[in-house]
Amino acid sequence: MYGLDDSVTQWINSLSGQSALVDSIMIVVSAYGVQLMVLAVAPQWWSKSDRTYTRHTLVASGLSFLIGLGVNQIILLLVHRIRPYDAGITHLLIEHSADPSFPSDHATATFAIAATFLLHGLTKRGMLFLAAAALVTYSRVHIGTHYATDVLGGAITGILAAVIVRSSYVRDTRVDKFVTKIL
Repeated sequence: MYGLDDSVTQWINSLSGQSALVDSIMIVVSAYGVQLMVLAVAPQWWSKSDRTYTRHTLVASGLSFLIGLGVNQIILLLVHRIRPYDAGITHLLIEHSADPSFPSDHATATFAIAATFLLHGLTKRGMLFLAAAALVTYSRVHIGTHYATDVLGGAITGILAAVIVRSSYVRDTRVDKFVTKIL
């Protein structure tokens, strides 16, 4: 499995250095993609169409985001995978990171958002967020900070967090009504 992971990671990362423009875009997407997705989610709180359902989805998205990243912290305590650039697998385009490689927090965060919107039936927005999540996760391998399975593991963590929240955070409960009526 590691051989395939190394090969896929090297193949994606080998595309770096081919175009300064593409590399610059990947660096920006990697650095700011999560924040931009959060900024795209937040203003929807004041959406005019189906406000309470949209707000319920936004709260679920935030919970999925936080739970996914919390699970990652537990995984990081148990799995100490070195970064691919430290193993000589990739060429790094940015400053190195001191924390372990698996799973990718960027992938977890972005896929938690996308999966939440899709699971709540907000398909158009969910597909846009899914495309953004795919771009962010691709960028992490392109710039050399993660193995392909790091971002895959992060995506799975984010999706599972969204599934857990979807099944446990119920619409129209007292808590939901209270939270969705704020502002």
